[in-house]
Amino acid sequence: MDYEVIKSIVALAAILIAGGFFLLRVYQMLWDNMRRGRPSPMEARVIDRFKSLLVYVGGQLKLFRVFVPGTAHFFIFWGFILLSLTILQAMLEGMLAFRDSTFVLPFIGTFGPLALLQDLFAVFVSAAVLVGLYTRIIINPERYRGSHKSQGVVVLLFIMTIMLSLLVMNGIHINLGEDALAAWRPISGLAGGLFASLPGASQFIVGEIAYWIHLGVVLIFLTELPGGKHFHVVTSLPAVYLRNLEPPGRLQPAPEFGNDVGVSMIEQFSWRQMLDFYTCTECGRCQDVCPAYASGLELSPKLLIMRLRDELIRDGVARRTHGSNGNGYEGRELGDGVLSDAFLWACTTCLACDQECPLFIEHVAPLVDLRRHLVIEGRVDGMLQDALANLGRYGNSFGQAERARAKWARDLEPPLVDARRNPVRYLWYVGDYASFHSSLTEITRKTAHVLQAAGVDFGILYDGEKNSGNDIRRVGEEGLFEMLVEDNLATLEKCSYEAIVTTDPHTYNALKNEYPPEVNGGRPILHYAELLDQLLSSGQLQLKKQLGLKVTYHDPCYLGRYNGIYEAPRRVIEATGCQLVEMPRNRDRGFCCGAGGGRIWMGETEVKERPSEARITEACALEDVQLFIVACPKDYTMYADAVKTTGHESDLVVRDLIDLVYEAL
Repeated sequence: MDYEVIKSIVALAAILIAGGFFLLRVYQMLWDNMRRGRPSPMEARVIDRFKSLLVYVGGQLKLFRVFVPGTAHFFIFWGFILLSLTILQAMLEGMLAFRDSTFVLPFIGTFGPLALLQDLFAVFVSAAVLVGLYTRIIINPERYRGSHKSQGVVVLLFIMTIMLSLLVMNGIHINLGEDALAAWRPISGLAGGLFASLPGASQFIVGEIAYWIHLGVVLIFLTELPGGKHFHVVTSLPAVYLRNLEPPGRLQPAPEFGNDVGVSMIEQFSWRQMLDFYTCTECGRCQDVCPAYASGLELSPKLLIMRLRDELIRDGVARRTHGSNGNGYEGRELGDGVLSDAFLWACTTCLACDQECPLFIEHVAPLVDLRRHLVIEGRVDGMLQDALANLGRYGNSFGQAERARAKWARDLEPPLVDARRNPVRYLWYVGDYASFHSSLTEITRKTAHVLQAAGVDFGILYDGEKNSGNDIRRVGEEGLFEMLVEDNLATLEKCSYEAIVTTDPHTYNALKNEYPPEVNGGRPILHYAELLDQLLSSGQLQLKKQLGLKVTYHDPCYLGRYNGIYEAPRRVIEATGCQLVEMPRNRDRGFCCGAGGGRIWMGETEVKERPSEARITEACALEDVQLFIVACPKDYTMYADAVKTTGHESDLVVRDLIDLVYEAL
């Protein structure tokens, strides 16, 4: 039997076996496993979704947030797209060898510029692989901790082997005069030059060895894809296309299963969440920016997704061993050796993980779904349980009587308008911490003075206001959240106002994104930094002096990452005559204070360094900065404590944004 016939038979058999195995695994993972998930309705928004594909898959935009690895991946991605045509050529060349040993595809194998581009990208991809190997083996950054590092190294070596074998194959074809596009393949020509001194028969053998290495590694890679992190080659396109286009501050209602609320088993996640689990590349960018992980707590957002992916695969295998429908199989609870309670309660819901993920994987939403079940089970920190009890009874976490909410405003002159009884332009939703915390009430009073000085028509709800429920929902207490929303809506419906303003970013997010849109009827929700910015730019608020201080500013998570408000507070700072010095981590890379997601209500645990302390240390490293400016009541309490615990009381003073404006008046 001729070699060409054997080549065709072996190539066809190998491709059918590898392709069949690949398709079977894809079917099991993307259909058999995911069809058990909850429905996941979403808006069509086809144009926006195609734009996402162009920008974030085609342009790889989010990958460049970590520049060197991002650039390397860009070349590997586009090399994969361009050189997949050469892989197709290799497959057909093998299968059709019995008819034509020099078969080439029309256009793909005959268009010179494409051949040149492929030749160059083989070099670019090889260089990118070397960068990847250097990063993983030599640098080995912390963000790779917990990832399947060896799997990543093997795949990079696969890619390098595919590139080098391709160049050798093409080089031998050039040497033997079998490539009509030889002039368009300068790199392949150089590779072929290494073997030019060999006899023609020997070169043919070298070329065939390179061919089988090339095809063999491609097919091994194909069979390995569905088993690990490189499955994102298949899932990233649908994952980005189907990404959540809702505001990031809007959670979905709690899933219910009979008398149970929240997620306790892998099959209770939605199919769209399951797609995220498969799409994780284990790059660790989420882990790198996680305040809980940085402080030494058990949580890693990367490990959250990896463990859920592994459990989804394990659960699918277990069900299939019990028959086609999984009859007689009962899945296990995720708390049973998959995710501990401490792991789930460590999250501050700061959204840094979601922000950083190149493929828009959601970490906070599935974690909140898991918390919802823990709340129903009563597996809650004691201090958090007390706070929830206070919120249910009094509408605030401090356990204060409702009539004490506006105690801070009792001796203000003129008295503040009761927005329940009189129409106002701005309804000021003060929030719990600004109303009750002893170190914040003076700041709240200054806010009132500034608004009065600007002639703003505003009022408050007095004892009609209750906690907005933002962090209660992220703790997982969906029932209490719904009760507070209902009570607050009943109060707001009785009021006549043109806009709501609040000093609390957490309240801002809840009112803007979590409450029914018809409540505000299109009227704006403003953070006080936005209102101050508007008053200053319009001239309604006149500052009489320039402070001339050197300050830095901390971006609140629920104002910045969740709602994209970055410039308004900075413009206010500049209007007071202060010089703003940015911290290394600022705007959407800002580092969380550690209070969100109900963490401010939980007991302290042993940590390497609290997020708030790390942030103060970062600020103190800035040259001659005098003030640390915040625009969130929770931030103030966290950082005022952190300057003491870090011993920086004499180096840095924590001030609220309103303090600057008040002093500049």
